[in-house]
Amino acid sequence: MGTWKTRGLRGSTLEELINRTNESYREKNLALIQKVPTPITPIEIDKASRHITLAYFDMKSTVDYIGVVQGLPVCFDAKECAVKTFPLQNIHPHQIAFMRDFEKQGGIAFFIVAFTGEDEIYYMPFDLVYTFWKRMEEGGRKSFTYEEAIPDSYKLRGHRDMLVHYLEGIQTDLDRKENEDDKCS
Repeated sequence: MGTWKTRGLRGSTLEELINRTNESYREKNLALIQKVPTPITPIEIDKASRHITLAYFDMKSTVDYIGVVQGLPVCFDAKECAVKTFPLQNIHPHQIAFMRDFEKQGGIAFFIVAFTGEDEIYYMPFDLVYTFWKRMEEGGRKSFTYEEAIPDSYKLRGHRDMLVHYLEGIQTDLDRKENEDDKCS
């Protein structure tokens, strides 16, 4: 069962759950992660409420979140999918390029994907998503399925006030990469 139902947050979005988790990580000195604002240019402003009523995006945003976990740079994007097939069109080429370059610099890039129909949230390492991305570029499927993509070891759970406890996913990812490096040595 997903954290938003078990925590009474059924109407909340994935990003709200992640934001609450990030606050908890910061309070516990586990990580410092910030939401990356999407730059906009206001076109119309309601003078009475001082709210922007019409705007356009200045540029493409790279990822939703960026920061550091115990000295390790991380960046990630949050995605929601109501069905068991995730369309790669929900990820943009500039995001793939940024995440690939981020990992080349020694950081960890990943996606947090909520399969809302399954009521489950997963950590997806960038290299796994990139495999599906390359398959699409080579003329293959333009999506990946829930079954082919997600090892159970990357299923995220809530833990107290860490509603999307993705630090566990990062650790699993680091352990996997270390094991792969050991096999190559």
